[in-house]
Amino acid sequence: MADKVKLTDRKLRSLKAAKVGQRYEVMDTDVSGFGVRVTDKGKRTFFLLARYPGSDNPTRRAVGEYPTNSLADAHKKARKWRDWIKEGKDPKDEEESLRLAVLRKNADTFDVVADLYIKRILPRQRRGGIVAKEIKREFSDRWKGRAITSITRRDIIEVINEAVERGAPYQARNLLGHARAMFNWAIEAGDYGLESSPCDRIRPKHLIGERSPRDRVLTDAEIRALWGSAEKMGYPFGPIIQLLLLTGVRKSEASDAQWPELDLALQVWTVPAERFKSKSTHLVPLTKDALALLKSLPTFTTGNHLFSTSLGQKPVTGFAKAKLRLDKLMAQELGKAPVPFRLHDIRRTVRTRLAGLRIADEVAEMVIGHGRKGIQRVYDQHSYEDEMREALEQWAARLRDIVTPPPDNVVRMKKGHA
Repeated sequence: MADKVKLTDRKLRSLKAAKVGQRYEVMDTDVSGFGVRVTDKGKRTFFLLARYPGSDNPTRRAVGEYPTNSLADAHKKARKWRDWIKEGKDPKDEEESLRLAVLRKNADTFDVVADLYIKRILPRQRRGGIVAKEIKREFSDRWKGRAITSITRRDIIEVINEAVERGAPYQARNLLGHARAMFNWAIEAGDYGLESSPCDRIRPKHLIGERSPRDRVLTDAEIRALWGSAEKMGYPFGPIIQLLLLTGVRKSEASDAQWPELDLALQVWTVPAERFKSKSTHLVPLTKDALALLKSLPTFTTGNHLFSTSLGQKPVTGFAKAKLRLDKLMAQELGKAPVPFRLHDIRRTVRTRLAGLRIADEVAEMVIGHGRKGIQRVYDQHSYEDEMREALEQWAARLRDIVTPPPDNVVRMKKGHA
Protein backbone atom coordinates (compact mmCIF):
# COMPACT_ATOMS: atom_id res chain seq x y z
CA MET A 1 0.00 0.00 0.00
CA ALA A 2 1.25 3.46 -0.92
CA ASP A 3 2.33 5.82 1.83
CA LYS A 4 -0.08 8.64 2.56
CA VAL A 5 1.38 12.00 3.54
CA LYS A 6 0.79 15.70 3.07
CA LEU A 7 2.68 16.42 -0.15
CA THR A 8 4.82 19.54 -0.09
CA ASP A 9 7.64 20.76 -2.29
CA ARG A 10 10.10 19.85 0.43
CA LYS A 11 8.66 16.34 0.60
CA LEU A 12 8.73 15.96 -3.19
CA ARG A 13 12.39 17.00 -3.37
CA SER A 14 13.30 14.52 -0.65
CA LEU A 15 11.79 11.52 -2.45
CA LYS A 16 14.55 9.12 -3.49
CA ALA A 17 14.59 7.03 -6.65
CA ALA A 18 13.08 3.55 -6.41
CA LYS A 19 15.19 0.43 -6.57
CA VAL A 20 16.27 -0.70 -10.04
CA GLY A 21 13.31 -2.06 -11.98
CA GLN A 22 10.82 -0.86 -9.39
CA ARG A 23 8.68 2.19 -8.58
CA TYR A 24 6.61 3.39 -5.67
CA GLU A 25 3.75 5.81 -4.97
CA VAL A 26 3.06 8.40 -2.30
CA MET A 27 -0.57 9.51 -1.84
CA ASP A 28 -1.58 13.01 -0.78
CA THR A 29 -3.75 13.72 2.26
CA ASP A 30 -5.13 17.01 0.89
CA VAL A 31 -6.73 15.85 -2.38
CA SER A 32 -8.42 12.45 -2.46
CA GLY A 33 -6.89 10.09 -5.01
CA PHE A 34 -4.01 12.49 -5.78
CA GLY A 35 -0.47 11.17 -5.50
CA VAL A 36 2.99 10.98 -7.01
CA ARG A 37 4.77 8.02 -8.59
CA VAL A 38 8.57 7.73 -8.37
CA THR A 39 10.57 5.53 -10.75
CA ASP A 40 14.01 3.98 -10.44
CA LYS A 41 15.30 6.94 -12.50
CA GLY A 42 13.95 9.37 -9.91
CA LYS A 43 11.18 10.61 -12.24
CA ARG A 44 8.24 11.99 -10.20
CA THR A 45 4.82 11.99 -11.91
CA PHE A 46 1.60 13.36 -10.40
CA PHE A 47 -1.53 11.23 -10.94
CA LEU A 48 -5.17 11.07 -9.97
CA LEU A 49 -6.63 7.70 -8.96
CA ALA A 50 -10.36 7.78 -9.69
CA ARG A 51 -13.27 5.94 -11.31
CA TYR A 52 -13.45 7.82 -14.60
CA PRO A 53 -16.70 7.89 -16.64
CA GLY A 54 -17.01 4.71 -18.69
CA SER A 55 -14.76 2.68 -16.36
CA ASP A 56 -15.94 0.24 -13.67
CA ASN A 57 -12.69 0.29 -11.71
CA PRO A 58 -10.48 3.08 -10.38
CA THR A 59 -7.59 3.90 -12.70
CA ARG A 60 -4.63 6.26 -12.60
CA ARG A 61 -4.13 9.13 -15.04
CA ALA A 62 -1.09 11.35 -15.13
CA VAL A 63 -1.68 14.94 -14.07
CA GLY A 64 1.82 16.29 -14.70
CA GLU A 65 5.50 15.77 -14.02
CA TYR A 66 7.41 17.38 -11.17
CA PRO A 67 9.14 19.85 -11.18
CA THR A 68 8.05 20.82 -14.70
CA ASN A 69 4.54 21.10 -13.27
CA SER A 70 4.35 22.70 -9.83
CA LEU A 71 2.60 21.00 -6.92
CA ALA A 72 0.11 23.88 -6.73
CA ASP A 73 -0.84 23.52 -10.41
CA ALA A 74 -1.13 19.74 -10.07
CA HIS A 75 -3.41 20.15 -7.02
CA LYS A 76 -5.59 22.60 -8.93
CA LYS A 77 -5.84 20.32 -11.94
CA ALA A 78 -6.66 17.27 -9.81
CA ARG A 79 -9.46 19.13 -8.03
CA LYS A 80 -10.91 20.28 -11.38
CA TRP A 81 -10.80 16.70 -12.65
CA ARG A 82 -12.65 15.45 -9.55
CA ASP A 83 -15.37 18.08 -10.07
CA TRP A 84 -15.81 16.99 -13.70
CA ILE A 85 -15.97 13.33 -12.66
CA LYS A 86 -18.73 14.15 -10.12
CA GLU A 87 -20.68 15.76 -12.98
CA GLY A 88 -20.23 12.62 -15.09
CA LYS A 89 -17.74 14.30 -17.44
CA ASP A 90 -14.51 12.73 -18.60
CA PRO A 91 -11.57 15.10 -17.87
CA LYS A 92 -9.92 14.02 -21.14
CA ASP A 93 -12.92 15.20 -23.15
CA GLU A 94 -13.27 18.42 -21.19
CA GLU A 95 -9.62 19.37 -21.59
CA GLU A 96 -9.78 18.69 -25.33
CA SER A 97 -12.83 20.96 -25.57
CA LEU A 98 -10.95 23.70 -23.73
CA ARG A 99 -7.92 23.25 -26.01
CA LEU A 100 -10.06 23.56 -29.14
CA ALA A 101 -11.79 26.63 -27.70
CA VAL A 102 -8.40 28.30 -27.18
CA LEU A 103 -7.36 27.39 -30.73
CA ARG A 104 -10.59 28.82 -32.12
CA LYS A 105 -10.09 32.00 -30.13
CA ASN A 106 -6.48 32.38 -31.29
CA ALA A 107 -7.43 31.56 -34.87
CA ASP A 108 -9.50 34.74 -34.96
CA THR A 109 -6.70 37.08 -33.88
CA PHE A 110 -5.44 39.53 -36.47
CA ASP A 111 -1.88 38.19 -36.59
CA VAL A 112 -3.01 34.58 -37.10
CA VAL A 113 -5.45 35.55 -39.86
CA ALA A 114 -2.78 37.74 -41.46
CA ASP A 115 -0.29 34.84 -41.45
CA LEU A 116 -2.86 32.62 -43.16
CA TYR A 117 -3.53 35.31 -45.78
CA ILE A 118 0.20 35.68 -46.37
CA LYS A 119 0.68 31.92 -46.83
CA ARG A 120 -2.36 31.33 -49.05
CA ILE A 121 -2.61 34.44 -51.20
CA LEU A 122 0.64 36.39 -51.40
CA PRO A 123 2.89 33.69 -52.92
CA ARG A 124 0.88 34.09 -56.15
CA GLN A 125 1.56 37.81 -56.32
CA ARG A 126 4.61 39.37 -57.95
CA ARG A 127 5.30 41.63 -54.96
CA GLY A 128 4.01 39.10 -52.42
CA GLY A 129 7.22 39.01 -50.39
CA ILE A 130 7.32 42.79 -50.02
CA VAL A 131 3.62 42.97 -49.14
CA ALA A 132 4.06 40.24 -46.51
CA LYS A 133 6.84 42.18 -44.79
CA GLU A 134 4.79 45.39 -44.78
CA ILE A 135 1.71 43.63 -43.35
CA LYS A 136 3.76 42.06 -40.55
CA ARG A 137 5.69 45.23 -39.75
CA GLU A 138 2.86 47.75 -39.92
CA PHE A 139 -0.18 45.68 -38.85
CA SER A 140 0.57 42.28 -37.28
CA ASP A 141 3.18 43.53 -34.80
CA ARG A 142 0.83 46.33 -33.75
CA TRP A 143 -2.33 44.22 -33.37
CA LYS A 144 -0.85 40.90 -32.23
CA GLY A 145 -3.34 38.98 -30.11
CA ARG A 146 -6.30 41.24 -30.93
CA ALA A 147 -9.43 39.67 -32.38
CA ILE A 148 -9.68 40.60 -36.03
CA THR A 149 -13.26 41.72 -35.43
CA SER A 150 -11.97 44.31 -32.93
CA ILE A 151 -9.93 46.20 -35.55
CA THR A 152 -11.77 49.44 -36.26
CA ARG A 153 -11.73 52.10 -38.92
CA ARG A 154 -9.88 54.31 -36.42
CA ASP A 155 -7.11 51.68 -36.11
CA ILE A 156 -6.59 51.64 -39.88
CA ILE A 157 -6.55 55.43 -40.10
CA GLU A 158 -3.88 55.64 -37.36
CA VAL A 159 -1.52 53.46 -39.41
CA ILE A 160 -2.14 55.47 -42.58
CA ASN A 161 -1.73 58.81 -40.80
CA GLU A 162 1.60 57.72 -39.32
CA ALA A 163 2.91 56.89 -42.81
CA VAL A 164 1.73 60.25 -44.13
CA GLU A 165 3.29 62.14 -41.21
CA ARG A 166 6.69 60.53 -41.80
CA GLY A 167 6.56 61.75 -45.40
CA ALA A 168 5.63 58.48 -47.09
CA PRO A 169 2.32 59.09 -48.92
CA TYR A 170 3.00 56.38 -51.50
CA GLN A 171 3.61 53.84 -48.76
CA ALA A 172 0.44 55.04 -47.01
CA ARG A 173 -1.58 54.22 -50.14
CA ASN A 174 0.09 50.83 -50.39
CA LEU A 175 -0.66 50.02 -46.74
CA LEU A 176 -4.31 50.93 -47.15
CA GLY A 177 -4.44 48.69 -50.21
CA HIS A 178 -2.85 45.80 -48.31
CA ALA A 179 -5.31 46.12 -45.42
CA ARG A 180 -8.30 46.45 -47.75
CA ALA A 181 -7.32 43.33 -49.71
CA MET A 182 -6.69 41.26 -46.59
CA PHE A 183 -9.96 42.19 -44.86
CA ASN A 184 -11.94 41.54 -48.04
CA TRP A 185 -10.35 38.09 -48.26
CA ALA A 186 -11.18 37.38 -44.59
CA ILE A 187 -14.81 38.40 -45.17
CA GLU A 188 -15.12 36.14 -48.22
CA ALA A 189 -13.53 33.26 -46.30
CA GLY A 190 -16.43 33.51 -43.84
CA ASP A 191 -14.49 31.95 -40.96
CA TYR A 192 -13.68 34.92 -38.76
CA GLY A 193 -16.98 36.57 -37.88
CA LEU A 194 -16.37 39.58 -40.13
CA GLU A 195 -19.37 41.14 -41.83
CA SER A 196 -17.72 44.35 -43.00
CA SER A 197 -14.24 45.77 -43.48
CA PRO A 198 -12.82 48.58 -41.33
CA CYS A 199 -11.35 49.92 -44.59
CA ASP A 200 -14.80 50.65 -46.03
CA ARG A 201 -15.48 54.33 -46.70
CA ILE A 202 -11.81 55.27 -46.23
CA ARG A 203 -10.94 57.34 -49.28
CA PRO A 204 -7.22 57.80 -49.99
CA LYS A 205 -7.93 61.12 -51.70
CA HIS A 206 -9.34 62.59 -48.49
CA LEU A 207 -7.02 60.85 -46.01
CA ILE A 208 -3.71 60.98 -47.89
CA GLY A 209 -4.30 63.60 -50.55
CA GLU A 210 -4.35 63.65 -54.32
CA ARG A 211 -2.04 61.19 -56.01
CA SER A 212 0.44 63.28 -57.93
CA PRO A 213 1.86 61.61 -61.03
CA ARG A 214 5.60 61.06 -60.76
CA ASP A 215 7.66 62.70 -63.48
CA ARG A 216 11.13 62.60 -61.93
CA VAL A 217 13.84 62.05 -64.54
CA LEU A 218 17.54 62.14 -63.69
CA THR A 219 19.80 64.69 -65.36
CA ASP A 220 23.15 63.84 -66.95
CA ALA A 221 24.97 65.02 -63.83
CA GLU A 222 22.73 62.88 -61.61
CA ILE A 223 23.17 59.84 -63.85
CA ARG A 224 26.95 60.30 -63.68
CA ALA A 225 26.79 60.63 -59.89
CA LEU A 226 24.45 57.63 -59.66
CA TRP A 227 26.78 55.41 -61.70
CA GLY A 228 29.88 56.46 -59.78
CA SER A 229 28.14 56.05 -56.43
CA ALA A 230 26.95 52.58 -57.43
CA GLU A 231 30.55 51.61 -58.16
CA LYS A 232 31.57 52.78 -54.69
CA MET A 233 28.73 50.80 -53.08
CA GLY A 234 29.97 47.55 -54.58
CA TYR A 235 28.15 44.21 -54.56
CA PRO A 236 25.24 43.56 -54.31
CA PHE A 237 23.45 46.93 -54.51
CA GLY A 238 25.89 48.75 -56.78
CA PRO A 239 25.60 46.30 -59.71
CA ILE A 240 21.81 46.19 -59.31
CA ILE A 241 21.58 49.97 -59.71
CA GLN A 242 23.85 49.88 -62.75
CA LEU A 243 21.78 47.04 -64.26
CA LEU A 244 18.64 49.15 -63.80
CA LEU A 245 20.30 51.95 -65.76
CA LEU A 246 21.46 49.64 -68.53
CA THR A 247 18.18 47.75 -69.02
CA GLY A 248 15.26 49.77 -67.63
CA VAL A 249 13.88 46.72 -65.80
CA ARG A 250 11.99 47.01 -62.54
CA LYS A 251 13.92 46.80 -59.28
CA SER A 252 12.36 43.48 -58.24
CA GLU A 253 13.04 41.96 -61.65
CA ALA A 254 16.73 42.72 -61.22
CA SER A 255 17.11 41.97 -57.52
CA ASP A 256 15.34 38.58 -57.78
CA ALA A 257 17.12 37.48 -60.98
CA GLN A 258 18.58 33.97 -61.12
CA TRP A 259 21.34 32.57 -63.31
CA PRO A 260 19.12 30.04 -65.18
CA GLU A 261 17.17 33.03 -66.61
CA LEU A 262 20.30 34.24 -68.42
CA ASP A 263 21.67 32.94 -71.71
CA LEU A 264 25.01 34.69 -71.93
CA ALA A 265 25.84 32.95 -75.22
CA LEU A 266 22.72 34.29 -76.92
CA GLN A 267 23.04 37.53 -74.93
CA VAL A 268 19.48 37.52 -73.64
CA TRP A 269 17.80 37.52 -70.24
CA THR A 270 14.31 36.02 -69.96
CA VAL A 271 12.35 37.31 -66.98
CA PRO A 272 9.82 34.53 -66.22
CA ALA A 273 6.09 35.24 -66.20
CA GLU A 274 5.75 34.68 -62.45
CA ARG A 275 8.17 37.53 -61.78
CA PHE A 276 6.89 39.92 -64.42
CA LYS A 277 4.10 42.41 -63.83
CA SER A 278 1.94 41.46 -66.82
CA LYS A 279 2.31 37.72 -66.04
CA SER A 280 4.08 37.06 -69.34
CA THR A 281 7.74 36.41 -70.06
CA HIS A 282 9.89 39.43 -70.86
CA LEU A 283 13.00 39.33 -73.03
CA VAL A 284 15.85 41.67 -72.16
CA PRO A 285 18.55 41.80 -74.84
CA LEU A 286 21.94 42.09 -73.11
CA THR A 287 24.31 44.72 -74.42
CA LYS A 288 28.08 44.41 -74.15
CA ASP A 289 28.02 46.62 -71.08
CA ALA A 290 25.29 44.56 -69.41
CA LEU A 291 27.14 41.33 -70.21
CA ALA A 292 30.36 42.71 -68.73
CA LEU A 293 28.52 43.67 -65.56
CA LEU A 294 26.87 40.26 -65.23
CA LYS A 295 30.13 38.39 -65.84
CA SER A 296 31.75 40.40 -63.04
CA LEU A 297 29.26 39.12 -60.46
CA PRO A 298 30.23 36.40 -57.98
CA THR A 299 28.68 32.96 -58.44
CA PHE A 300 27.70 30.61 -55.63
CA THR A 301 27.46 26.84 -55.43
CA THR A 302 24.65 26.99 -52.87
CA GLY A 303 22.11 29.11 -54.79
CA ASN A 304 21.21 30.70 -58.13
CA HIS A 305 20.37 34.28 -57.17
CA LEU A 306 22.57 36.88 -58.87
CA PHE A 307 22.29 39.41 -56.08
CA SER A 308 22.39 37.86 -52.63
CA THR A 309 23.86 38.13 -49.17
CA SER A 310 23.06 34.48 -48.41
CA LEU A 311 25.39 32.77 -50.90
CA GLY A 312 22.77 32.87 -53.62
CA GLN A 313 20.07 31.09 -51.63
CA LYS A 314 17.82 34.13 -51.27
CA PRO A 315 17.56 37.43 -53.16
CA VAL A 316 19.04 40.52 -51.58
CA THR A 317 16.90 42.68 -49.29
CA GLY A 318 17.43 45.98 -47.47
CA PHE A 319 16.93 48.51 -50.27
CA ALA A 320 15.76 51.23 -47.89
CA LYS A 321 19.16 51.39 -46.15
CA ALA A 322 20.96 51.00 -49.48
CA LYS A 323 19.06 53.98 -50.90
CA LEU A 324 20.10 56.16 -47.95
CA ARG A 325 23.73 55.24 -48.57
CA LEU A 326 23.32 55.92 -52.29
CA ASP A 327 21.93 59.39 -51.57
CA LYS A 328 24.91 60.23 -49.35
CA LEU A 329 27.40 59.08 -51.96
CA MET A 330 25.59 61.01 -54.69
CA ALA A 331 25.64 64.14 -52.52
CA GLN A 332 29.43 63.81 -52.32
CA GLU A 333 29.66 63.37 -56.10
CA LEU A 334 27.35 66.31 -56.84
CA GLY A 335 28.57 68.59 -54.09
CA LYS A 336 25.00 68.87 -52.82
CA ALA A 337 22.10 66.63 -51.88
CA PRO A 338 20.33 65.24 -54.97
CA VAL A 339 16.74 66.17 -55.63
CA PRO A 340 14.77 63.32 -53.99
CA PHE A 341 14.15 60.38 -56.29
CA ARG A 342 13.16 56.74 -56.08
CA LEU A 343 14.92 53.80 -57.67
CA HIS A 344 11.84 53.36 -59.87
CA ASP A 345 12.60 56.78 -61.37
CA ILE A 346 15.64 55.20 -63.04
CA ARG A 347 13.21 53.24 -65.19
CA ARG A 348 11.41 56.43 -66.23
CA THR A 349 14.78 57.99 -66.98
CA VAL A 350 15.70 55.13 -69.33
CA ARG A 351 12.35 55.41 -71.12
CA THR A 352 12.77 59.18 -71.51
CA ARG A 353 16.32 58.81 -72.83
CA LEU A 354 15.16 56.22 -75.38
CA ALA A 355 12.67 58.77 -76.68
CA GLY A 356 15.50 61.31 -76.85
CA LEU A 357 17.44 58.88 -79.05
CA ARG A 358 14.43 58.83 -81.41
CA ILE A 359 13.66 55.18 -80.65
CA ALA A 360 10.16 54.31 -81.91
CA ASP A 361 7.59 54.39 -79.12
CA GLU A 362 6.49 50.77 -79.58
CA VAL A 363 10.11 49.61 -79.29
CA ALA A 364 10.86 51.83 -76.28
CA GLU A 365 7.74 50.53 -74.55
CA MET A 366 8.77 46.94 -75.26
CA VAL A 367 12.23 47.63 -73.82
CA ILE A 368 10.83 48.59 -70.42
CA GLY A 369 8.27 45.79 -70.50
CA HIS A 370 5.12 47.69 -71.35
CA GLY A 371 3.55 45.04 -73.53
CA ARG A 372 1.24 45.65 -76.45
CA LYS A 373 -2.45 45.89 -75.64
CA GLY A 374 -5.76 45.14 -77.28
CA ILE A 375 -5.87 43.99 -80.89
CA GLN A 376 -2.16 44.69 -81.39
CA ARG A 377 -1.32 42.15 -78.68
CA VAL A 378 -3.41 39.52 -80.47
CA TYR A 379 -2.24 40.01 -84.05
CA ASP A 380 1.27 41.44 -83.76
CA GLN A 381 3.39 38.50 -82.60
CA HIS A 382 6.72 40.02 -83.65
CA SER A 383 9.16 39.74 -80.72
CA TYR A 384 11.00 43.02 -81.47
CA GLU A 385 14.14 41.47 -79.97
CA ASP A 386 16.44 42.89 -82.66
CA GLU A 387 14.86 46.33 -82.39
CA MET A 388 15.09 46.28 -78.59
CA ARG A 389 18.72 45.19 -78.75
CA GLU A 390 19.56 48.06 -81.11
CA ALA A 391 17.73 50.53 -78.83
CA LEU A 392 19.58 49.33 -75.74
CA GLU A 393 22.92 49.45 -77.57
CA GLN A 394 22.23 53.07 -78.50
CA TRP A 395 21.31 53.85 -74.92
CA ALA A 396 24.42 52.03 -73.61
CA ALA A 397 26.61 54.15 -75.89
CA ARG A 398 24.92 57.33 -74.70
CA LEU A 399 25.24 56.18 -71.09
CA ARG A 400 28.98 55.60 -71.54
CA ASP A 401 29.32 59.17 -72.80
CA ILE A 402 27.45 60.47 -69.76
CA VAL A 403 29.31 58.53 -67.07
CA THR A 404 32.79 58.72 -68.59
CA PRO A 405 34.64 61.86 -67.43
CA PRO A 406 36.01 63.94 -70.30
CA PRO A 407 39.81 64.01 -70.77
CA ASP A 408 41.64 66.68 -68.77
CA ASN A 409 42.74 68.55 -71.90
CA VAL A 410 39.11 68.90 -73.03
CA VAL A 411 38.18 70.32 -69.64
CA ARG A 412 41.07 72.80 -69.79
CA MET A 413 40.12 73.85 -73.33
CA LYS A 414 36.54 74.52 -72.23
CA LYS A 415 37.71 76.58 -69.27
CA GLY A 416 40.14 78.54 -71.47
CA HIS A 417 37.39 79.21 -74.02
CA ALA A 418 35.13 80.39 -71.27
